[in-house]
Amino acid sequence: MKEKIAVSFPSHPKYLTLVRAVTVRTAQIYGIGEALAEDIKLAVDEACANVIKHAYKGDTSKKIVLKYMNSKKQFTVIIEDAGIKADPGSIQGRDLDDLKPGGLGVHFIRRVFDVFTFDDKKKKGNRLILTKYHGSEK
Repeated sequence: MKEKIAVSFPSHPKYLTLVRAVTVRTAQIYGIGEALAEDIKLAVDEACANVIKHAYKGDTSKKIVLKYMNSKKQFTVIIEDAGIKADPGSIQGRDLDDLKPGGLGVHFIRRVFDVFTFDDKKKKGNRLILTKYHGSEK
């Protein structure tokens, strides 16, 4: 059976604490181990921070929708916004040899999740789909 949860948050950084809490608890409810649930929490937090920074250009009056889905095979987080369309080809973390704060979120998200993809069928805004296959702990 596929289970689904959807939650909407304002696009203000102060609500990222709620994003983290909901994400980690949802992952735990779905049977994901504590260490992986913590990694998922941080990856989703980073993705939402990127929505605020890049898609909404810091506009805190918008909303971010998170959808959590779980099945026997996978745990999926979908992050939706109505901001500036992302160019998936240009999304990459900075060079790992460049030692400075920031810019490592994309590397981390890709390390945690098995699938990192944008749904190009969404007309306005972005729909990022993050999938972790059960039993594929990296």
